Amino acid sequence: MTADQLKIRKARARKIVATLKKLFPKASIALTYRTNWELLVAVILSAQCTDKKVNEVTKTLFKKYKNLDDYAEADRKKFEKDIRATGFYRNKAKNILGAARVIKEKFRGKIPRTMEEMLTIPGVARKTANVVLGNAYGVVEGIAVDTHVRRFSIKLGLTDNDDPVKIERDLMEILPKKEWFPFTYKVIEYGRQVCKARPHDCKNHPLTKIYPPAADIWPRH
Repeated sequence: MTADQLKIRKARARKIVATLKKLFPKASIALTYRTNWELLVAVILSAQCTDKKVNEVTKTLFKKYKNLDDYAEADRKKFEKDIRATGFYRNKAKNILGAARVIKEKFRGKIPRTMEEMLTIPGVARKTANVVLGNAYGVVEGIAVDTHVRRFSIKLGLTDNDDPVKIERDLMEILPKKEWFPFTYKVIEYGRQVCKARPHDCKNHPLTKIYPPAADIWPRH
């Protein structure tokens, strides 16, 4: 983006962040977990699935599989049945059980603390790594671009890109680093509670008032 675009987007981003802070001052991750490993499992399961459904599944799953070893030694077919309700269960089972083995063997049973190390784990891309690092350790190396963040970044003119990795790069350029972690959860709440994904009249919504063209922009899912 040009220097002028950057300046305009930074100013708009400041207004958006200020509004989101007023609307959702306590927004945080909605997934239920007890340990950093369970956090990673829940985040992998949340791909193309609602947090509500994931929490329903993990309520039973976390009782059956109590620690990392239980996952590393799990029967894949049985595990697939245990997570089937979250969708894409075969790939998720492969990734979760593979992640358990890698973390056990390569990282001595501990979730790593860096983006570089996280990205070596099966099923972990930047979004998952950002969520886990931020919630587990308070380590912020980027911005988790989920479907809500992607949609509103496009809708509110904060990016010209469609790809989550490129959108993350653009957001990191226009948002202060202290806002990177909370931004995701505030946008998620806005998407759930105020401006849902299906087309509707949103010209009077708080963020649309900041950027009126958003009323006519409906990114594909």
